[in-house]
Amino acid sequence: MDYFAQQLINGLVLGSIYGLIAIGYTMVYGIVGMINFAHGDIFMIGGFIALITFLILVSIGLTTVPVILLLVLLVSMAITSLYGWTIERIAYRPLRHSFRLAPMLSAIGMSFVLTNFSQVAQGARVKPVPPIITGGYTLHEGADGFAVRLSNIQIIVVITTIVLLALFTWLVARTRLGRDMRACEQDQTMASLLGVDVDRTISMTFVIGAALAAVAGMMYLLYYGLVDFFMGFVAGIKAFTAAVLGGIGSLPGAMLGGLLIGLIETLWAAYFSTEYKDVAAFSILIVVLIFLPTGLLGRPEVEKV
Repeated sequence: MDYFAQQLINGLVLGSIYGLIAIGYTMVYGIVGMINFAHGDIFMIGGFIALITFLILVSIGLTTVPVILLLVLLVSMAITSLYGWTIERIAYRPLRHSFRLAPMLSAIGMSFVLTNFSQVAQGARVKPVPPIITGGYTLHEGADGFAVRLSNIQIIVVITTIVLLALFTWLVARTRLGRDMRACEQDQTMASLLGVDVDRTISMTFVIGAALAAVAGMMYLLYYGLVDFFMGFVAGIKAFTAAVLGGIGSLPGAMLGGLLIGLIETLWAAYFSTEYKDVAAFSILIVVLIFLPTGLLGRPEVEKV
């Protein structure tokens, strides 16, 4: 039971990171109806920006860890949001009224551009960093000496995820921008006729999704202590799977899907085989979609006539 409890904690933390990325996928799909396949690379860019900002702050003599982390978070979110805005303007807006495959192909091309740009600019090697947040708590120690540990960085990842999920759920449900998003999701033409700035709303959705990806990138850097140019592709596919599993278009569904994918991966790797953890996650996705085509919390699409 101690070993299971430890893997459960690890899975929840990994799932929280997937969930943060998946929210960006589900927000863009909910409004535009397209999958932003460059979103995983935005997550990767956020991790690199966090690393570069951290090294710059340390090099100029700043040593207070909370201040460093706050500045790193703000800078990473700001620059990554600019990337999200640029992707929407270049890869999506010119093709918004084209045939449905055009924006998707454009987003895939943008994903390759960002991946190769990062590889050329930062190199292909993994970029490690020393542990920034250390310490933790021993929840239980068994008779065999195995201890269930909850580290401080794991607590920070989970709390950050819960706070951001609550914040953006409130934003979508209670604010003017959220009402504009929901109006654009239902009918962009009618929303425009009623005074909603559709272009601005879609751009803000990309900006918010990119900011969340930056937070996930920073959490990944703090938790695993490394970044590389290819991590966006792998994490992006997992987060997209999480969004589909939970019900794409649903913020709670994206988070639920992320937690489930994280738990499946971690528990399968712990009890069966590390090599087949991805196979297990995608197999369960297939089974769920057979019986629930819209995902766990997804709503069936209503055909407008």
